[in-house]
Amino acid sequence: MKWGILATGNIARKFASTLEAMAGEGEVLEAAASRRLESAEAFVKEFGGKKAYGSYEDLLKDPEVEAIYIATPNNMHYDNAKACLEAGKHVLCEKPFTTSAEQAEALYAMAEAKGLFIMEAFWIRFLPVLLKMQELIKEGTIGQVVHARSDYGFIATGARKDRKFNSGLGGGALLDIGIYNLGFMHMVMGEPPVSFSSRVHLNEYGTDDFSTILLEYPGGRTAGVTTSIGMDIPREAAVFGTKGSITLPDFQKAEKMTVRLYGGESYDVEIPFDINGFEYQIREASRCAAAGQSTSQILKAEDSLAILKLMDDIRESWGLKFAFEE
Repeated sequence: MKWGILATGNIARKFASTLEAMAGEGEVLEAAASRRLESAEAFVKEFGGKKAYGSYEDLLKDPEVEAIYIATPNNMHYDNAKACLEAGKHVLCEKPFTTSAEQAEALYAMAEAKGLFIMEAFWIRFLPVLLKMQELIKEGTIGQVVHARSDYGFIATGARKDRKFNSGLGGGALLDIGIYNLGFMHMVMGEPPVSFSSRVHLNEYGTDDFSTILLEYPGGRTAGVTTSIGMDIPREAAVFGTKGSITLPDFQKAEKMTVRLYGGESYDVEIPFDINGFEYQIREASRCAAAGQSTSQILKAEDSLAILKLMDDIRESWGLKFAFEE
């Protein structure tokens, strides 16, 4: 598929490098756009793209571009995705898909009406190790799931810190990386929680930089997640069942997990990335678009909406809420 990329920051660079490595699969960086033409030109030159644009609007007018990867700040995702759909382009939008579930619902409805594909770029949903984890859970390898936990934290400084916490850009640790914790739990539990409780620290920007959340799921199952931008917390996760457990040393970049059965049996499952992990969501987006699907059956609209609604509720309990403005 011929891709266009909106914005040329770090995450866009990873996406572009993945496309470059997937040239043999027919994935092409057709064009990239930045608010500064020179940035787009340098980006395209580095990653083997064809065209550079100094405005997002010009990129959307390119008839050769079939799909757009949106890598702009969180607060721009809704407007950017809407503009892409109006221009007749398929959309793969960085997480969080939008800053509210209401915005996301509007985009899914628009994509379906126009016969276009749209998906949140929640790339870990497609990682082979995590798909295998879901398979083992479904098969009952570790029995009935009772509890799960995951943690994720890093330290941001300088301009990066300002960008991560700026409320005007849809900032805060929960939206930025807490979505990985909550999305992982959705993969484990298979449905939204029925209740939650939390502790949060709000910073000088008025956004969250640390939280720990306890989630309760149907059947009395529980999960605990800790998220921080300001502390270096390993991305570890574990799922505990009535017959055994699954542990992941890095659930966000999962290439390995250990299955331990109560009684002594233990084994590792290792599935290295083909490239860097982004390739799986790109393949799914291209496959779905070619098949005329508006959404993926691996990462369904209802999955992304469930996490967005949960984050809406959690942020509202903290006194934080983004209003949907059409």
